[in-house]
Order: sequence, then C-alpha cells, then structure tokens
Amino acid sequence: MFRTALRNVLTHKARLLMTVLAVLLGVAFVSGTLVFTDTLGNAYKNQSAKSYDNVAVAITSYGGSSGPHGKKQDEGISQQTLDRIDKLPGVASATGRVSGFAGVADTKGKLIGNGWTNSGANFAPGKNGKDPRYAFVSGRGPAQTGEVALDKDTADKGGFHVGDPARIATNGPVKTYTVTGIFTTDDGSVSAGGSLVLFDTASAQSLYLTSGHFSDVTVTADKGTAQQKILDEITPLLPKDGSVDAQTGKQLADRQAKDIEQQFNSLNTMLLVFAAIALFVGIFLIANTFTMLVAQRTKELALLRALGASRRQVTRSVLTEALIVGATASLAGFVGGIGIAVGLRSAMASFGAKVPSGPLVVAPTTVVAAFAVGVLITMFAAWLPARRAAKIPPVAAMSSAELPAPTKSLVLRNTFGGLLAAVGAALVVLGGSAGGATGRWEVGGGAFLLVIGVIVLTPLLSQPVIAAVRPLLARAFGVSGNLAARNARRNPRRTAATASALAIGLTLITGLSVLGVSIGRTIDKATVDNLSADYMVQMANGMPLDDSVSGEISKVPGVTAATALRNSYFDLDGKFSSVTAADPAGLAKTVKITMVHGSQSALADGKVLVADKTAKSRGWRVGDTVQASYPDGTRAEVTVGGTFADNLVLSDVVMPDRMLTPHVDKPEVRQVLVSVSGGATPTAAQAITDGLGDNPAISVMDRQGIRDTFGGMINNMLYIMYGLLGMSLVIAVLGVINTLAMSVFERRREIGMLRAVGLDRGRVKRMIRLEAVVIALFGAVTGVVLGLFIAWATGDSISADLQGYVMVLPWARIAVFLALAALVGTLAAVWPARRAAKLDVLEAIKTE
Repeated sequence: MFRTALRNVLTHKARLLMTVLAVLLGVAFVSGTLVFTDTLGNAYKNQSAKSYDNVAVAITSYGGSSGPHGKKQDEGISQQTLDRIDKLPGVASATGRVSGFAGVADTKGKLIGNGWTNSGANFAPGKNGKDPRYAFVSGRGPAQTGEVALDKDTADKGGFHVGDPARIATNGPVKTYTVTGIFTTDDGSVSAGGSLVLFDTASAQSLYLTSGHFSDVTVTADKGTAQQKILDEITPLLPKDGSVDAQTGKQLADRQAKDIEQQFNSLNTMLLVFAAIALFVGIFLIANTFTMLVAQRTKELALLRALGASRRQVTRSVLTEALIVGATASLAGFVGGIGIAVGLRSAMASFGAKVPSGPLVVAPTTVVAAFAVGVLITMFAAWLPARRAAKIPPVAAMSSAELPAPTKSLVLRNTFGGLLAAVGAALVVLGGSAGGATGRWEVGGGAFLLVIGVIVLTPLLSQPVIAAVRPLLARAFGVSGNLAARNARRNPRRTAATASALAIGLTLITGLSVLGVSIGRTIDKATVDNLSADYMVQMANGMPLDDSVSGEISKVPGVTAATALRNSYFDLDGKFSSVTAADPAGLAKTVKITMVHGSQSALADGKVLVADKTAKSRGWRVGDTVQASYPDGTRAEVTVGGTFADNLVLSDVVMPDRMLTPHVDKPEVRQVLVSVSGGATPTAAQAITDGLGDNPAISVMDRQGIRDTFGGMINNMLYIMYGLLGMSLVIAVLGVINTLAMSVFERRREIGMLRAVGLDRGRVKRMIRLEAVVIALFGAVTGVVLGLFIAWATGDSISADLQGYVMVLPWARIAVFLALAALVGTLAAVWPARRAAKLDVLEAIKTE
C-alpha cells in the first residue's frame, strides 16, 4: 500500500502542486516568523550584553521629576558623589552621563528622524581622550560649548561633514553648532532609525539637567573585582529616598534580555496568529484536493478493495499520500521561511531601522514546529477524504461514475453546522450587548463558532444562492452562463470548500475594515470635528512645549488666537485626574465644546467643566463642589460648571489656566491651538514656523495633519493587517485554481461532448471563467455578511469605552473587495479555461 501511495503521488503530482503550495506558504509563514524573531531577539540580546561587557555597576537617577508638592527633587547624581564613587577601591572608572531630546535639521529645515528616537547625550572621554561608547570615523568629540558630534547615519542623511554648521533643536530654542566629529554607535535611538547628537558635558548638563549633575553613572571595575562587591560599596553613597537605582552590569544585561524577549514574544504571537489563519484556510484547499482525488480514483480504490485491501489499508494509503505531500511541502516551506526571515531583516534596514548584526538563528524548535505543522495539518485535512475512500464498496469497480455523498452524512453535516452557527450567533449578540472585556471575549468565541458553522453549512447555502443567480447568468451569457451555474451547483461540497477559503479571508478583512473606519471616524469626530482652530502646534517627540510658544505665535501676523493647552495631573475628590487648563476666551475661539449640561461660559467664572462620562461615573452634577489637591499640596474647592461630550483634544476635566498656574512650577504645554484669519494656507503655516525660529522639532499641523496624528495609527495598523491577511487570500486563489483544474479533468468527456455538439472554444473558456467568478463571489458575499455582523457586535462591545462610537459602513471598500473577488475568480480560471478549450474532442469523448 505504501508503494501504491507513492505511485499515486508521483502520478498526480500536477494535481497536488496547489496543495503543496498551500502547505508551503503556511509553513513558510510559521518558520519565517520564528527564525525572524529568534534572529532579531538574539542580535538585540547580544548587542545589549555587549554594551554591558565592561560595566560593573550602572546607576540611574530619577531626580528632576516633581515631588509630592510640585517642587523639584534633587537634580540627579552630583559631581561630588561621582568623585567619591571614582575613588572607591576596585573601581577603575566612573563616568557620568546626561541625555535628553535633540533633533537635527536637514538642509531644508526638516527634522531628521521621527522625533521619538532623536536624542542627545554628553561626550565623556576617559584619560585617553576617548569615550568607549562611540567610535569616531572622522574628527573628534565636542570639547566646548558650540560644538557637537553626529552619528554617521544622521550625518549621511543630512549631508554633514566635519566643520559644517548644524542647526540643533532641543526643548529650548534652535541653535547652530559646529560639527567636530562623526561616529558610529550601537545606541538604541540610532538603531531605531533616529539620531544621536553629542555635546560636551557642561553643555549637556545645562540643556538636560543642572550644572554638575548626571542622570546616569557607569562604573567599571579593576580586573578581578566582583561586581557585587562594588555595588555593595556604592550603595551607602546614594540617596535613600529611592530616587536613585543601582544594579550590576550582569543584572541589567539579564533584565534587558528578558525585556527584549517579551517584546519579541508579542511580535511572534501576532505573526503566528496570521500564520494560523493562513493554515486554517489551507485546510480547506487540502481537504478539497484529496476529496477530488479520491472521487477521481473511485474505480481504482474499489479494485483494491476487491483484491483484498481492507478499509484500514485504504485509509492508510490516502494518509500516506498526505504524509508525503506534507513532508515535501514542509521542507520547501521551511527553506522558504528562512528566505522570508532574511528578507524581513533586509526590509527593516531599508525602512531605516538599523538592525544589529548577528548570525541567522534557526532553533531546533523551529525545525520541529515547521515540519510538525505542515505534516499534521496536511494529514488532518486528508483524514475525512481518507475515511470516505475506505467506505468505497468493491462493487464500485464496475462503474466509473463518482459516488454521491450519502444523504445521512449531509443531514448530519447540516445539523451540526446549524447548531454551531446558532450558538455562535447567540454568543456574538450577547457579547455585543454585554460590552467590556468579557463581552469582547464572548464576541470572539462566538465569531469563531459562527464562521465554522457557516462553513459547514456552505454546501446547503450555495444551492439556493447559485440557483437564484443562474437565470441572470443565462440571460447575460447564454449557454455558457447556464452551464457555469449548473457546474457550480453540481458538487456543492467542492463549491463550498473552495468558497470557504475566500469567505474566511473576506470575513476578517471586512470586519477589520468596518471597525477601523468606524473607530477612525469616531476619533475624527472627537478631535478635528471639535476644533475650530486651523492649526495644532506640538513637539515632534511628544514632549511639552516651552510656555513661551503661544506668546511667540500670537505675534505672527494674521493669527487671531493661540491657545495653550496646559496639562496636569492631581487629586480631585479622592481620585487622580487628568486636567486641561486654558484661557477661557482663547478656548472658545479654538475648540468646539459640545455641552451636555451647564454652559461653557462657566469657565470664565472660575468653574470647571467635566466630561459627561466622567461626571456620571463619579456622581458629579452641575453646581457640585469638588475637593482639589493641587500639585503643590494646596487644597481648595472647585465648582462643576457644566459637562461636555467626548472630546479627545481635552482632558476629562477642564479649568481656567489662572486656577492651575499658581500651583505648579512649570505647566506642561502639550499643544497650542492656532486660528488664523483667512483659514489654513501654506503661507500661514510657514509664517507660524518662521515665528518659532524654524524649529524642526516643532510640528505645525493643519486639520489633515491633526487627523493623521490621531487616526493615522489605526489606518497604518489596518494596512498591516491587510498585508498579513493577504497570505490567506493567496491560498484561497490557489484553491479556486485547483478546484477548476480538477473539475476540468473530471469533466473531459462532458466538455468533449459539448464541443462536439457545437460549443466553441470561446464559450468553453467563458463557461469555466463564469463558474470561477460565481464561486468566488459566493464566498466573498458570505465573508462580507459575516464580517459586517461580527464588526457590528464588536463595535457594540467597545461603544461604552469609546463614547460616540457609530458603526460606519465603508461601501466603497466593500465594493472593491467584491470586485477583487470577481477578479480573483477570473484570473484563477485562466489556466483551467485554456486547458478545457484545448481538449481534443475525440480524445475527450473516449475518456472513461
């Protein structure tokens, strides 16, 4: 029987090619994900460990933050403490470090990097004049105020050379410095595609901390001195208030390695979920392929039974074929996965992310996982066809006809599918109504059961749907359309298995699209729709603006309002609360506050406005007095003057700025909202930019820029999801091609008869193409309907957490999905249609 299975694989290798491709793609996704994350994780761990090779103890200060009464704590680690550490026995050196934000402007005045990973630090040379963290490729490190050194990537992007002037933005005004050197480094900000600027120590301290203080200290040890011994000696010299943390280099390396592992585990899980979806879709293609192969070999298998083969031997023969196919596909998929991992690593570098060098990591678990997944999935998908093969009676050897599925099996299938679909739909509805985390889990579980149930019911559903379409096809395409609809209905199991693959992909894509567009529109309503301002000004790195920015903008000609939104966090009525403080008059000109109760004018009277959902959760009403504990420790009563609808531009509590500023050292200005006469124009934006000293670290965003800032992440995630789900659609396309190719093979005699009675080659091609389009559209429509239903329930479950959420149907995208499904069917039918049209009429008629 093994030889029989091997012969069948070799005989039907062309028919099994699509199945091999489906398994190959899924395995490649799995193995590629594992190799990619293992390789990157190992590279970053090695880089992290390397950075701590010579570190005996690392000291980190959390000083400089506001204390319990709004006063600044000690500003880091003092020079005196650093000197005492340097003189300890066993200490080879103690180096102080200071760091913060620094952005470099290119020749056009634009920021090099993304803002979040643009950093500055001090150049701290040792006795030999070198800083071990940086390797200079040209020039030297900065030695005095007005000098900087740039990392090589930033220098290349900006076209900087030693001696050139460079405009550098920190949290203060933009200044021009002279570039004294260019260096390479393994610093994380540069690896993430950002930039690193080195200042002399005194300049860095004045920019980021206070003179004579450091935020971090790196201690190296004399040869033979234990790290723990040095740590024990350093600990008594440090403050006891918890503002300073000291750890050995090994402890830090171990902790960072663990953090890196956790980060890559999250990425690993996300990618493997999509791999699982691709493999789940592949199951239908594999099962469909083996079902058709068994059907085509009915006479052959019946002869084996007649010659004495038992049912178990026939089952084993089919499963052995699946094993051979799965092992072959797994091997090819594993090799392809390694290629995917190498490609992803190169792609990261091309997108600006500097990936640490290191070997390709192919762990034994990856090899086992790749082959286990490929082989087990293939054998699982072939199990039902194998059981059907075993049930073929010996008498079937007397007939070449395909045996129909027994009525009992169809009744059991429909009953089982109906129960699954009903339970799944009920869970989806209940989860949507319940909301919260529990409700979302119910929606997820119900959606899984519903999709499985509908897939099981697809043969039953396909019959009336295709029957309804048949008259339309017959009228539009004549004989070809009529025959296409008949062929699609002839074998509902095969049609269902092919359509199911597309249905799964379209369910996920439609559901994600509806949720993404709906959430994006909700965020849009809570941001841009609530603004009357023309521009929003903020730091590119998300840090607070200097308090003088709104005043500088007010001086720009044409500006009618420049409202600074000052943020703070303090206790209100026993709960820590986020507060926005602003000038009431300016706020009225730049923000549309939709009041639910009370009046916005209450702000000018020294009262506060509260988000309606917050007021309800805390039991506050208009006129209530609330106890406030300001950051400086002052306690006072504030009065609720009104409640407003959800507004993402503002915090849950809004108060006049005159009530907050006396109680904080330096209010955090996150944004400045700007209105200009004549509306937003490129000239007005440039005037505001010029008024701020052409600072590359400050973003001046118009309404579209604001929309992109708040909702852009959702769209980016949506596009990533589309790309990852594309794998399942590729497998679905293979399924359509496979089904049609085997259908043509089965129907050679029928097609020969049609050609003999006058159906020309053009109509034969059209018949095959229309059959593919019908199957593809049936699967697509099923997926779209399921996706809409699941998205509706998911939206209901998150509506309580996202006030103002309304489901938005992206009809244009749905139309594109359906059009793409029809295109998929058309393209998938190209090869089978050509094959059918080229059949020799006489040879086809002679086929048994």
